[in-house]
Amino acid sequence: MSAPTSPATEPSRNSWLDRSLNTIERVGNKLPDPAVLFALFMLAVWVISWALSGVSFSEIDPRTGQPIQIINLLDGTAFTGFMAKMVSTFVSFPPLGVVLVAMLGLGVAEYTGFINAGLRSILSFTPKMLLTPVLVAVGILSHVAVDAGYVLVIPLGAVIFYAAGRHPLAGIAAAFAGVSGGFSASLFVPSSLDPLLAGLTQASARLSADPAAASLVINPLNNYFFTTASAFLIILIGWFLTDKVIEPRLKATVVDGDPASLPTMEDLTAQERKGLRFAMLAMLLTAAALIVSASMEGSAWRGTDGTLTHSTAPLMQSIVALILVFFLVPGVVYGYVAGTVKNHRDVIQGMSKAMSGMGYYIVMAFFCAQFIYAFGQSNLGALFAIKGANALKEMALPMGVTLMGIVLLTAMVNLLVGSASAKWALIGAVMVPMLMQLGVSPDLTQAAYRVGDSSTNIITPLMPYFPLIVVFCQKYVKSTGIGTLIALMLPFSVTLMVLWTAFLLGFWALDLPLGIGSSYNFPANNG
Repeated sequence: MSAPTSPATEPSRNSWLDRSLNTIERVGNKLPDPAVLFALFMLAVWVISWALSGVSFSEIDPRTGQPIQIINLLDGTAFTGFMAKMVSTFVSFPPLGVVLVAMLGLGVAEYTGFINAGLRSILSFTPKMLLTPVLVAVGILSHVAVDAGYVLVIPLGAVIFYAAGRHPLAGIAAAFAGVSGGFSASLFVPSSLDPLLAGLTQASARLSADPAAASLVINPLNNYFFTTASAFLIILIGWFLTDKVIEPRLKATVVDGDPASLPTMEDLTAQERKGLRFAMLAMLLTAAALIVSASMEGSAWRGTDGTLTHSTAPLMQSIVALILVFFLVPGVVYGYVAGTVKNHRDVIQGMSKAMSGMGYYIVMAFFCAQFIYAFGQSNLGALFAIKGANALKEMALPMGVTLMGIVLLTAMVNLLVGSASAKWALIGAVMVPMLMQLGVSPDLTQAAYRVGDSSTNIITPLMPYFPLIVVFCQKYVKSTGIGTLIALMLPFSVTLMVLWTAFLLGFWALDLPLGIGSSYNFPANNG
Protein backbone atom coordinates (compact mmCIF):
# COMPACT_ATOMS: atom_id res chain seq x y z
CA MET A 1 0.00 0.00 0.00
CA SER A 2 1.42 3.36 -1.00
CA ALA A 3 1.43 6.39 1.21
CA PRO A 4 -1.34 8.94 0.66
CA THR A 5 -0.56 12.17 -1.06
CA SER A 6 0.34 14.91 1.38
CA PRO A 7 2.66 17.91 1.48
CA ALA A 8 5.18 15.84 3.43
CA THR A 9 5.15 12.84 1.12
CA GLU A 10 4.63 14.37 -2.33
CA PRO A 11 5.77 17.96 -2.71
CA SER A 12 4.64 19.76 -5.84
CA ARG A 13 7.01 19.21 -8.73
CA ASN A 14 6.30 22.72 -9.99
CA SER A 15 6.85 24.56 -6.71
CA TRP A 16 9.44 27.35 -6.66
CA LEU A 17 11.34 25.48 -3.94
CA ASP A 18 11.56 22.32 -6.03
CA ARG A 19 12.73 24.28 -9.10
CA SER A 20 15.30 26.20 -7.07
CA LEU A 21 16.70 23.06 -5.47
CA ASN A 22 16.85 21.27 -8.82
CA THR A 23 18.90 24.17 -10.18
CA ILE A 24 21.26 24.07 -7.20
CA GLU A 25 21.67 20.32 -7.62
CA ARG A 26 22.44 20.63 -11.35
CA VAL A 27 24.97 23.41 -10.76
CA GLY A 28 26.55 21.61 -7.84
CA ASN A 29 26.92 18.38 -9.81
CA LYS A 30 28.87 20.26 -12.47
CA LEU A 31 31.45 21.55 -10.00
CA PRO A 32 34.74 19.66 -9.95
CA ASP A 33 35.83 17.66 -6.94
CA PRO A 34 37.13 19.90 -4.08
CA ALA A 35 40.67 18.58 -4.62
CA VAL A 36 40.49 19.58 -8.28
CA LEU A 37 38.98 22.93 -7.28
CA PHE A 38 42.04 23.68 -5.15
CA ALA A 39 44.32 22.71 -8.04
CA LEU A 40 42.40 25.01 -10.38
CA PHE A 41 42.48 27.85 -7.86
CA MET A 42 46.22 27.37 -7.51
CA LEU A 43 46.64 27.66 -11.26
CA ALA A 44 44.44 30.77 -11.21
CA VAL A 45 46.66 32.28 -8.50
CA TRP A 46 49.72 31.67 -10.68
CA VAL A 47 48.11 33.38 -13.68
CA ILE A 48 46.71 36.31 -11.68
CA SER A 49 50.04 36.82 -9.92
CA TRP A 50 51.74 37.01 -13.32
CA ALA A 51 49.12 39.46 -14.64
CA LEU A 52 49.29 41.77 -11.59
CA SER A 53 53.02 41.57 -10.90
CA GLY A 54 53.69 44.67 -12.98
CA VAL A 55 50.81 46.73 -11.55
CA SER A 56 51.55 49.43 -8.98
CA PHE A 57 49.18 49.55 -6.01
CA SER A 58 48.71 52.42 -3.61
CA GLU A 59 47.82 50.19 -0.65
CA ILE A 60 50.58 50.14 1.95
CA ASP A 61 51.88 46.79 3.17
CA PRO A 62 52.16 47.08 6.99
CA ARG A 63 54.93 44.47 6.97
CA THR A 64 57.27 46.65 4.90
CA GLY A 65 55.75 50.12 5.04
CA GLN A 66 55.94 50.15 1.24
CA PRO A 67 53.20 49.86 -1.41
CA ILE A 68 52.20 46.23 -1.68
CA GLN A 69 53.64 44.30 -4.61
CA ILE A 70 52.30 41.11 -6.18
CA ILE A 71 54.91 38.38 -6.64
CA ASN A 72 54.94 36.64 -10.02
CA LEU A 73 54.76 32.92 -9.16
CA LEU A 74 55.57 31.98 -12.75
CA ASP A 75 58.95 33.63 -12.43
CA GLY A 76 61.73 31.03 -12.60
CA THR A 77 62.98 31.56 -9.05
CA ALA A 78 59.49 31.57 -7.52
CA PHE A 79 58.38 28.49 -9.47
CA THR A 80 61.44 26.40 -8.62
CA GLY A 81 61.11 27.48 -5.00
CA PHE A 82 57.49 26.28 -5.04
CA MET A 83 58.54 22.91 -6.43
CA ALA A 84 61.39 22.54 -3.93
CA LYS A 85 59.06 23.21 -0.99
CA MET A 86 56.12 21.14 -2.23
CA VAL A 87 56.74 18.22 0.17
CA SER A 88 57.47 20.39 3.20
CA THR A 89 54.42 22.54 2.41
CA PHE A 90 52.26 19.42 2.48
CA VAL A 91 53.65 17.70 5.60
CA SER A 92 53.69 20.97 7.58
CA PHE A 93 50.09 21.81 6.64
CA PRO A 94 48.51 22.49 10.09
CA PRO A 95 45.27 20.46 9.79
CA LEU A 96 46.92 17.34 8.37
CA GLY A 97 48.71 15.90 11.39
CA VAL A 98 46.06 17.23 13.75
CA VAL A 99 43.24 15.28 12.09
CA LEU A 100 45.22 12.09 11.53
CA VAL A 101 46.46 11.91 15.14
CA ALA A 102 42.97 12.50 16.56
CA MET A 103 41.52 9.86 14.25
CA LEU A 104 43.87 7.18 15.59
CA GLY A 105 42.14 7.30 18.97
CA LEU A 106 38.64 7.86 17.62
CA GLY A 107 39.14 5.06 15.11
CA VAL A 108 39.94 2.54 17.85
CA ALA A 109 36.97 3.68 19.97
CA GLU A 110 34.65 3.27 17.00
CA TYR A 111 36.18 -0.02 15.81
CA THR A 112 35.90 -1.72 19.21
CA GLY A 113 32.28 -0.61 19.61
CA PHE A 114 32.86 1.72 22.56
CA ILE A 115 31.20 4.72 20.87
CA ASN A 116 28.32 2.59 19.58
CA ALA A 117 27.64 1.08 22.99
CA GLY A 118 27.87 4.46 24.71
CA LEU A 119 25.30 6.04 22.40
CA ARG A 120 22.91 3.08 22.72
CA SER A 121 23.24 3.19 26.49
CA ILE A 122 22.29 6.87 26.61
CA LEU A 123 19.24 6.34 24.42
CA SER A 124 18.05 3.18 26.18
CA PHE A 125 17.05 4.76 29.50
CA THR A 126 15.65 8.03 28.17
CA PRO A 127 12.05 8.90 29.25
CA LYS A 128 9.64 9.22 26.30
CA MET A 129 8.95 12.88 27.01
CA LEU A 130 12.69 13.61 26.73
CA LEU A 131 13.23 11.40 23.69
CA THR A 132 13.56 14.27 21.23
CA PRO A 133 16.01 16.49 23.14
CA VAL A 134 18.18 13.54 24.13
CA LEU A 135 18.26 12.30 20.53
CA VAL A 136 19.34 15.74 19.30
CA ALA A 137 21.95 15.87 22.07
CA VAL A 138 23.31 12.45 21.13
CA GLY A 139 23.51 13.62 17.52
CA ILE A 140 25.65 16.56 18.62
CA LEU A 141 27.74 14.31 20.87
CA SER A 142 28.41 11.94 17.96
CA HIS A 143 30.63 14.58 16.36
CA VAL A 144 33.56 13.24 18.36
CA ALA A 145 33.49 10.25 16.01
CA VAL A 146 33.40 12.46 12.90
CA ASP A 147 30.85 10.73 10.60
CA ALA A 148 29.62 8.06 13.03
CA GLY A 149 26.44 10.04 13.68
CA TYR A 150 25.30 9.73 10.07
CA VAL A 151 25.58 5.97 9.97
CA LEU A 152 24.63 5.26 13.59
CA VAL A 153 22.58 7.94 15.34
CA ILE A 154 20.26 8.89 12.45
CA PRO A 155 18.98 5.35 11.75
CA LEU A 156 18.77 4.75 15.52
CA GLY A 157 16.62 7.89 15.75
CA ALA A 158 14.06 6.29 13.47
CA VAL A 159 14.24 3.02 15.42
CA ILE A 160 13.60 4.54 18.85
CA PHE A 161 10.82 6.82 17.61
CA TYR A 162 9.14 3.90 15.84
CA ALA A 163 9.51 1.72 18.94
CA ALA A 164 7.98 4.51 21.06
CA GLY A 165 4.93 4.73 18.78
CA ARG A 166 6.05 7.99 17.15
CA HIS A 167 6.66 8.67 13.48
CA PRO A 168 10.09 7.34 12.43
CA LEU A 169 10.70 10.21 10.00
CA ALA A 170 10.40 12.62 12.91
CA GLY A 171 13.15 10.65 14.64
CA ILE A 172 15.32 10.90 11.55
CA ALA A 173 14.66 14.65 11.34
CA ALA A 174 15.59 15.22 14.99
CA ALA A 175 18.76 13.12 14.72
CA PHE A 176 19.73 14.75 11.40
CA ALA A 177 19.26 18.18 12.96
CA GLY A 178 21.64 17.25 15.78
CA VAL A 179 24.24 15.43 13.70
CA SER A 180 24.40 17.74 10.70
CA GLY A 181 22.49 20.92 11.57
CA GLY A 182 24.45 21.10 14.81
CA PHE A 183 27.68 19.95 13.20
CA SER A 184 29.65 22.91 14.56
CA ALA A 185 28.32 22.55 18.09
CA SER A 186 29.93 20.40 20.77
CA LEU A 187 28.36 19.04 23.94
CA PHE A 188 31.27 19.51 26.37
CA VAL A 189 33.48 17.04 24.45
CA PRO A 190 35.59 18.66 21.69
CA SER A 191 35.14 17.20 18.22
CA SER A 192 37.67 16.55 15.49
CA LEU A 193 36.27 19.61 13.70
CA ASP A 194 37.74 21.92 16.35
CA PRO A 195 41.43 21.31 15.61
CA LEU A 196 40.70 20.97 11.90
CA LEU A 197 39.13 24.42 11.57
CA ALA A 198 41.63 25.97 14.00
CA GLY A 199 44.48 24.71 11.85
CA LEU A 200 42.96 26.22 8.72
CA THR A 201 42.24 29.45 10.60
CA GLN A 202 45.86 29.70 11.65
CA ALA A 203 47.03 29.05 8.09
CA SER A 204 44.68 31.79 6.83
CA ALA A 205 45.69 34.22 9.60
CA ARG A 206 49.34 33.89 8.58
CA LEU A 207 48.33 35.38 5.21
CA SER A 208 47.63 38.70 6.94
CA ALA A 209 49.89 41.61 6.14
CA ASP A 210 49.94 42.58 9.82
CA PRO A 211 53.33 41.76 11.42
CA ALA A 212 51.56 40.43 14.54
CA ALA A 213 50.07 37.60 12.46
CA ALA A 214 53.45 35.88 12.17
CA SER A 215 53.41 34.89 15.85
CA LEU A 216 49.66 34.27 16.11
CA VAL A 217 48.72 30.81 17.45
CA ILE A 218 45.12 29.62 17.20
CA ASN A 219 44.05 27.37 20.06
CA PRO A 220 42.12 24.27 18.87
CA LEU A 221 39.49 25.10 21.52
CA ASN A 222 39.19 28.76 20.51
CA ASN A 223 35.40 28.39 20.00
CA TYR A 224 34.80 25.81 22.75
CA PHE A 225 32.60 27.92 25.07
CA PHE A 226 30.50 29.21 22.17
CA THR A 227 30.02 25.78 20.56
CA THR A 228 29.17 24.17 23.91
CA ALA A 229 26.59 26.84 24.71
CA SER A 230 25.29 26.54 21.13
CA ALA A 231 24.58 22.85 21.74
CA PHE A 232 21.86 23.74 24.24
CA LEU A 233 20.33 26.24 21.79
CA ILE A 234 20.25 23.59 19.06
CA ILE A 235 18.71 21.04 21.43
CA LEU A 236 15.89 23.47 22.28
CA ILE A 237 15.33 24.34 18.60
CA GLY A 238 15.34 20.68 17.58
CA TRP A 239 12.99 19.74 20.43
CA PHE A 240 10.43 22.44 19.63
CA LEU A 241 10.44 22.00 15.85
CA THR A 242 10.31 18.19 15.95
CA ASP A 243 7.43 17.98 18.43
CA LYS A 244 5.43 21.06 17.42
CA VAL A 245 6.07 21.46 13.69
CA ILE A 246 7.53 18.37 12.03
CA GLU A 247 5.66 15.53 13.73
CA PRO A 248 2.20 17.13 13.34
CA ARG A 249 2.87 17.50 9.59
CA LEU A 250 3.75 13.80 9.42
CA LYS A 251 0.46 12.56 10.89
CA ALA A 252 -0.99 11.97 7.42
CA THR A 253 2.16 10.24 6.20
CA VAL A 254 1.64 6.50 6.36
CA VAL A 255 4.51 4.24 7.38
CA ASP A 256 4.40 1.70 4.54
CA GLY A 257 7.76 -0.02 4.88
CA ASP A 258 7.99 -3.80 5.07
CA PRO A 259 7.40 -4.62 8.76
CA ALA A 260 9.77 -7.57 8.54
CA SER A 261 12.59 -5.33 7.38
CA LEU A 262 12.07 -2.55 9.92
CA PRO A 263 15.02 -2.52 12.32
CA THR A 264 14.86 -2.73 16.07
CA MET A 265 17.07 -1.17 18.71
CA GLU A 266 18.89 -4.00 20.43
CA ASP A 267 19.56 -3.75 24.13
CA LEU A 268 23.12 -3.84 25.32
CA THR A 269 24.28 -7.35 26.12
CA ALA A 270 25.69 -8.15 29.55
CA GLN A 271 29.18 -8.26 28.04
CA GLU A 272 28.70 -4.86 26.39
CA ARG A 273 27.47 -3.34 29.63
CA LYS A 274 30.46 -4.73 31.47
CA GLY A 275 32.79 -3.39 28.78
CA LEU A 276 31.15 0.03 28.97
CA ARG A 277 31.53 0.20 32.75
CA PHE A 278 35.22 -0.68 32.61
CA ALA A 279 35.79 1.72 29.70
CA MET A 280 34.17 4.63 31.52
CA LEU A 281 36.20 3.80 34.62
CA ALA A 282 39.36 3.85 32.52
CA MET A 283 38.38 7.22 31.04
CA LEU A 284 37.68 8.67 34.51
CA LEU A 285 41.02 7.40 35.85
CA THR A 286 42.81 8.92 32.86
CA ALA A 287 41.05 12.24 33.43
CA ALA A 288 41.84 12.11 37.15
CA ALA A 289 45.52 11.48 36.42
CA LEU A 290 45.60 14.46 34.07
CA ILE A 291 43.80 16.74 36.53
CA VAL A 292 46.09 15.79 39.43
CA SER A 293 49.28 16.18 37.42
CA ALA A 294 48.14 19.49 35.91
CA SER A 295 46.96 20.99 39.20
CA MET A 296 50.27 20.45 40.98
CA GLU A 297 52.37 23.55 41.52
CA GLY A 298 55.18 23.68 39.00
CA SER A 299 53.43 21.12 36.80
CA ALA A 300 55.11 20.45 33.47
CA TRP A 301 51.69 20.97 31.85
CA ARG A 302 51.87 24.68 32.72
CA GLY A 303 53.33 27.38 30.52
CA THR A 304 56.17 29.72 31.37
CA ASP A 305 53.64 32.13 32.91
CA GLY A 306 52.44 29.39 35.28
CA THR A 307 48.98 29.05 33.72
CA LEU A 308 47.33 26.10 32.00
CA THR A 309 45.19 27.99 29.49
CA HIS A 310 47.78 30.11 27.68
CA SER A 311 48.29 29.01 24.09
CA THR A 312 51.97 28.24 24.80
CA ALA A 313 51.22 25.95 27.77
CA PRO A 314 52.04 22.29 27.04
CA LEU A 315 48.49 21.35 28.11
CA MET A 316 46.98 23.55 25.41
CA GLN A 317 49.48 22.33 22.84
CA SER A 318 48.57 18.74 23.73
CA ILE A 319 44.83 18.98 23.02
CA VAL A 320 45.00 16.74 19.96
CA ALA A 321 47.23 14.21 21.74
CA LEU A 322 44.78 14.18 24.66
CA ILE A 323 41.88 13.51 22.28
CA LEU A 324 43.89 10.51 21.07
CA VAL A 325 44.49 9.25 24.60
CA PHE A 326 40.96 9.86 25.93
CA PHE A 327 39.43 7.70 23.19
CA LEU A 328 42.23 5.19 22.74
CA VAL A 329 42.35 4.11 26.41
CA PRO A 330 38.60 3.45 26.94
CA GLY A 331 38.31 2.08 23.41
CA VAL A 332 40.97 -0.55 24.08
CA VAL A 333 39.57 -1.38 27.53
CA TYR A 334 36.06 -1.78 26.12
CA GLY A 335 37.31 -3.97 23.31
CA TYR A 336 39.12 -6.41 25.60
CA VAL A 337 36.34 -6.60 28.21
CA ALA A 338 33.47 -6.81 25.68
CA GLY A 339 35.39 -9.27 23.54
CA THR A 340 35.36 -7.19 20.36
CA VAL A 341 39.16 -7.31 20.20
CA LYS A 342 41.36 -10.26 21.02
CA ASN A 343 44.88 -8.86 20.86
CA HIS A 344 46.94 -5.82 19.96
CA ARG A 345 46.64 -6.61 16.26
CA ASP A 346 42.92 -5.88 16.42
CA VAL A 347 43.66 -2.49 17.98
CA ILE A 348 46.09 -1.68 15.18
CA GLN A 349 43.46 -2.85 12.70
CA GLY A 350 41.09 -0.24 14.16
CA MET A 351 43.68 2.47 13.66
CA SER A 352 44.39 1.25 10.13
CA LYS A 353 40.70 1.27 9.25
CA ALA A 354 40.40 4.85 10.50
CA MET A 355 43.41 5.89 8.42
CA SER A 356 42.10 4.13 5.32
CA GLY A 357 38.98 6.26 5.56
CA MET A 358 41.11 9.41 5.55
CA GLY A 359 42.58 8.78 2.09
CA TYR A 360 40.38 11.31 0.34
CA TYR A 361 41.03 13.93 3.01
CA ILE A 362 44.79 13.50 2.58
CA VAL A 363 44.49 14.03 -1.18
CA MET A 364 42.38 17.15 -0.65
CA ALA A 365 44.81 18.41 2.02
CA PHE A 366 47.71 18.14 -0.43
CA PHE A 367 46.11 20.43 -3.00
CA CYS A 368 44.69 22.71 -0.30
CA ALA A 369 48.18 23.16 1.22
CA GLN A 370 49.70 24.02 -2.15
CA PHE A 371 46.94 26.53 -2.90
CA ILE A 372 47.29 28.28 0.46
CA TYR A 373 51.08 28.42 0.08
CA ALA A 374 50.82 29.90 -3.42
CA PHE A 375 48.14 32.34 -2.32
CA GLY A 376 50.32 33.55 0.53
CA GLN A 377 53.54 33.77 -1.50
CA SER A 378 51.85 35.81 -4.22
CA ASN A 379 50.71 38.55 -1.79
CA LEU A 380 47.26 38.33 -3.37
CA GLY A 381 45.74 37.48 0.01
CA ALA A 382 47.34 40.51 1.60
CA LEU A 383 46.16 42.72 -1.28
CA PHE A 384 42.58 41.43 -1.06
CA ALA A 385 42.60 41.80 2.73
CA ILE A 386 43.83 45.40 2.64
CA LYS A 387 41.45 46.38 -0.16
CA GLY A 388 38.55 44.58 1.55
CA ALA A 389 39.31 46.19 4.88
CA ASN A 390 39.51 49.61 3.27
CA ALA A 391 36.18 49.04 1.52
CA LEU A 392 34.52 47.90 4.74
CA LYS A 393 35.91 50.90 6.56
CA GLU A 394 34.52 53.23 3.90
CA MET A 395 31.12 51.52 4.09
CA ALA A 396 31.22 51.95 7.87
CA LEU A 397 28.93 48.95 8.40
CA PRO A 398 28.29 47.88 11.98
CA MET A 399 30.38 44.86 12.90
CA GLY A 400 27.21 42.92 13.64
CA VAL A 401 26.11 43.35 10.02
CA THR A 402 29.52 42.17 8.81
CA LEU A 403 29.26 39.04 10.95
CA MET A 404 25.79 38.33 9.56
CA GLY A 405 27.25 38.69 6.08
CA ILE A 406 29.85 36.02 6.83
CA VAL A 407 27.13 33.67 8.08
CA LEU A 408 24.98 34.21 4.99
CA LEU A 409 27.91 33.87 2.57
CA THR A 410 28.99 30.60 4.17
CA ALA A 411 25.45 29.24 4.16
CA MET A 412 25.09 29.95 0.43
CA VAL A 413 28.48 28.43 -0.47
CA ASN A 414 27.57 25.38 1.61
CA LEU A 415 24.75 24.58 -0.82
CA LEU A 416 27.37 23.88 -3.49
CA VAL A 417 30.50 22.81 -1.60
CA GLY A 418 29.83 20.17 1.05
CA SER A 419 33.19 19.85 2.79
CA ALA A 420 33.47 22.07 5.89
CA SER A 421 37.25 22.17 5.65
CA ALA A 422 37.23 22.87 1.90
CA LYS A 423 34.87 25.83 2.33
CA TRP A 424 36.83 27.30 5.22
CA ALA A 425 40.11 26.93 3.37
CA LEU A 426 38.62 28.98 0.53
CA ILE A 427 36.58 31.53 2.47
CA GLY A 428 38.97 31.82 5.40
CA ALA A 429 41.96 32.63 3.19
CA VAL A 430 40.21 35.90 2.30
CA MET A 431 37.90 36.66 5.23
CA VAL A 432 40.28 35.97 8.14
CA PRO A 433 43.11 38.32 7.07
CA MET A 434 40.63 40.90 5.75
CA LEU A 435 38.80 41.16 9.09
CA MET A 436 42.10 41.10 10.98
CA GLN A 437 42.84 44.38 9.22
CA LEU A 438 39.66 45.72 10.84
CA GLY A 439 40.72 44.48 14.26
CA VAL A 440 38.45 41.40 14.28
CA SER A 441 40.07 38.27 15.70
CA PRO A 442 40.27 35.05 13.66
CA ASP A 443 38.41 33.38 16.54
CA LEU A 444 35.29 35.48 15.94
CA THR A 445 35.45 35.09 12.16
CA GLN A 446 35.73 31.32 12.56
CA ALA A 447 32.73 31.25 14.90
CA ALA A 448 30.61 33.13 12.34
CA TYR A 449 31.72 30.66 9.67
CA ARG A 450 30.70 27.69 11.83
CA VAL A 451 27.16 29.04 12.23
CA GLY A 452 26.66 29.47 8.50
CA ASP A 453 28.27 26.15 7.65
CA SER A 454 26.02 24.09 9.92
CA SER A 455 22.72 25.82 9.17
CA THR A 456 22.37 24.65 5.57
CA ASN A 457 24.04 21.23 5.92
CA ILE A 458 20.64 19.60 6.30
CA ILE A 459 19.05 20.97 3.12
CA THR A 460 21.76 20.55 0.51
CA PRO A 461 21.52 17.41 -1.65
CA LEU A 462 25.24 17.79 -2.33
CA MET A 463 26.10 16.86 1.26
CA PRO A 464 27.76 13.43 0.88
CA TYR A 465 25.45 11.70 3.35
CA PHE A 466 22.23 13.27 2.08
CA PRO A 467 21.33 10.36 -0.24
CA LEU A 468 21.98 7.94 2.64
CA ILE A 469 19.45 9.79 4.81
CA VAL A 470 16.89 9.50 2.00
CA VAL A 471 17.48 5.73 1.97
CA PHE A 472 16.94 5.60 5.73
CA CYS A 473 13.62 7.39 5.26
CA GLN A 474 12.56 5.05 2.46
CA LYS A 475 12.75 2.07 4.83
CA TYR A 476 9.68 3.53 6.54
CA VAL A 477 8.01 5.66 3.85
CA LYS A 478 8.73 4.24 0.39
CA SER A 479 7.78 7.40 -1.51
CA THR A 480 10.42 9.52 0.24
CA GLY A 481 12.61 11.52 -2.14
CA ILE A 482 15.15 14.31 -1.93
CA GLY A 483 12.37 16.91 -2.00
CA THR A 484 10.65 15.17 0.91
CA LEU A 485 13.75 15.29 3.08
CA ILE A 486 14.48 18.91 2.18
CA ALA A 487 10.90 19.91 3.03
CA LEU A 488 11.29 18.03 6.30
CA MET A 489 14.51 19.81 7.25
CA LEU A 490 13.90 23.32 5.88
CA PRO A 491 12.24 24.61 9.11
CA PHE A 492 15.34 23.51 11.05
CA SER A 493 17.69 25.21 8.58
CA VAL A 494 15.93 28.58 8.57
CA THR A 495 15.43 28.64 12.33
CA LEU A 496 19.02 27.63 13.04
CA MET A 497 20.41 30.33 10.78
CA VAL A 498 18.32 33.10 12.35
CA LEU A 499 18.54 32.14 16.03
CA TRP A 500 22.13 30.87 15.98
CA THR A 501 23.32 34.06 14.32
CA ALA A 502 21.50 36.09 16.96
CA PHE A 503 23.11 33.88 19.61
CA LEU A 504 26.59 34.67 18.24
CA LEU A 505 25.80 38.37 18.14
CA GLY A 506 24.66 38.10 21.76
CA PHE A 507 27.97 36.48 22.74
CA TRP A 508 29.84 39.28 20.98
CA ALA A 509 27.67 42.05 22.45
CA LEU A 510 28.07 40.70 25.99
CA ASP A 511 31.79 40.07 25.48
CA LEU A 512 31.43 36.45 26.58
CA PRO A 513 34.55 34.36 25.87
CA LEU A 514 34.26 32.32 22.68
CA GLY A 515 36.70 29.68 23.89
CA ILE A 516 40.08 28.98 25.42
CA GLY A 517 42.75 31.43 24.39
CA SER A 518 40.30 33.35 22.20
CA SER A 519 39.56 37.02 21.79
CA TYR A 520 37.24 39.29 19.86
CA ASN A 521 39.92 41.75 18.84
CA PHE A 522 43.12 41.58 16.85
CA PRO A 523 45.69 42.03 18.14
CA ALA A 524 44.23 40.43 21.27
CA ASN A 525 44.01 42.78 24.21
CA ASN A 526 44.08 39.98 26.79
CA GLY A 527 47.62 38.74 26.21
